Amino acid sequence: MPKIKLAENTIQIIKDICSEFNHSEGELINVLHKVQHTLGYLPAEVQEVIARELKTSVAKVYGVVTFYSFFTMVPKGEFPISICMGTACYVRGAEQVLSEFKRQLKVEVGESTGDGKFSLNCLRCVGACGLAPVVMVGEKVFGRVSPTQVKQIIAEYREGCATEPAKSA
Repeated sequence: MPKIKLAENTIQIIKDICSEFNHSEGELINVLHKVQHTLGYLPAEVQEVIARELKTSVAKVYGVVTFYSFFTMVPKGEFPISICMGTACYVRGAEQVLSEFKRQLKVEVGESTGDGKFSLNCLRCVGACGLAPVVMVGEKVFGRVSPTQVKQIIAEYREGCATEPAKSA
């Protein structure tokens, strides 16, 4: 991955967040959450600034970022799509739903569409097993999703009118 040059204002934002947490290494996860919420993702260059500010190793920061699935080193789309692959969802067809999202969006898991509108990821469980298979678009939960509903879900967000979950087939 090519190295990016962080803008001075971005570096200052990271420093300010670290300062909010008293530059404490024990607050690493909280710092990472807030920086990711602010910047959208945690590329290596951001991790280096955090490590410097918290006086810890880049390896430790990288280890935390790569251990927890919530953190991402690549930018997410405007509408992040997450497919639950927990046992109930998997058994009820989540793999086929995921395949259809990949086909419709022309991306693989962990990638974003060229226009930056959508990104695609999997997660293990959202705690809505009775609605399996479950898809989340941002914070919105879609339950009992079938592959035939994928096109409609994408269209709702592409057209900017996503107010109601896709109807069940």
